[in-house]
Amino acid sequence: MNVKEKEEGVYGTVNEALPNTLFRVVLDGSGEEKLAYLSGKMRIHRIKVLVGDRVFVTLDPYGGKGRITKRL
Repeated sequence: MNVKEKEEGVYGTVNEALPNTLFRVVLDGSGEEKLAYLSGKMRIHRIKVLVGDRVFVTLDPYGGKGRITKRL
């Protein structure tokens, strides 16, 4: 059984909801605005994310879109 690496991420607040489950998220600390999409498990279980929600975002190491993995 493979040991999954602990995913590095940051907390943020959803600023704007866009089509196709994309969101603009303002990251804590840096104040940077990042484009993020919902992870597969959140889509499968139909977890709703609304503007103003606090979320945990796993960032792409190459600077692309982030992935929202948890709603707080």
